[in-house]
Amino acid sequence: MAITTVLFDLDGTIVDTNELIIQSFLHTLEGETELPYTRERIVPHMGYPLLEQLRFFTGKEQVDELAVKYRKFNLDKHDELVAEFPNVREVLAELQRRNIRMGVVTNKMRITTLMGLKLCGLDSYMETLVTIDDVVRGKPDPEAVLKALEQMKADPGEALMVGDSQYDIIAGRDAGVKTVGVSWSLKGEDHLRTFRPDYVIRDMRDLLEIVG
Repeated sequence: MAITTVLFDLDGTIVDTNELIIQSFLHTLEGETELPYTRERIVPHMGYPLLEQLRFFTGKEQVDELAVKYRKFNLDKHDELVAEFPNVREVLAELQRRNIRMGVVTNKMRITTLMGLKLCGLDSYMETLVTIDDVVRGKPDPEAVLKALEQMKADPGEALMVGDSQYDIIAGRDAGVKTVGVSWSLKGEDHLRTFRPDYVIRDMRDLLEIVG
């Protein structure tokens, strides 16, 4: 069946926010745990909703103040540390030319999702944005993917979910869409393959072959 809809994760997939996220966590967690957090301890857990990550990292249930601290740093440093990944804009333009409909499904807040898309010149390609603000349960729950498909009135059998983490793969699969893992994930291609995405791409341009 032909692909008519492509849903993208944001962080680590089409917008390179990896350094921003790592720096935001290092800043937020400083002094909060017995052993200091390092980049290596943070990376494997990137992708979950922020509050869940902070609870995991600190062992605390009440993390609202830490979330405020994280978000302030994240906003302050956003434009300094964020960039698009190679060939993303070129591929989105070609998908649009082919009449492929596109959207973003992310565990990120709407305000920073829009900031990243606009900074990288990608916002005009997206028909739908479903963020952590729009759902009860973030990825890996399929709720956000299903909501995006519903908003677009898209057929799951004609859709792809593209992401850099297992949460994207699981959410897409449980929503009934084909899944694409990106090899530039900080977690590594081998890690992604253990979750059995339908495809793995090493360059965003490879997506054009899958869509056909």
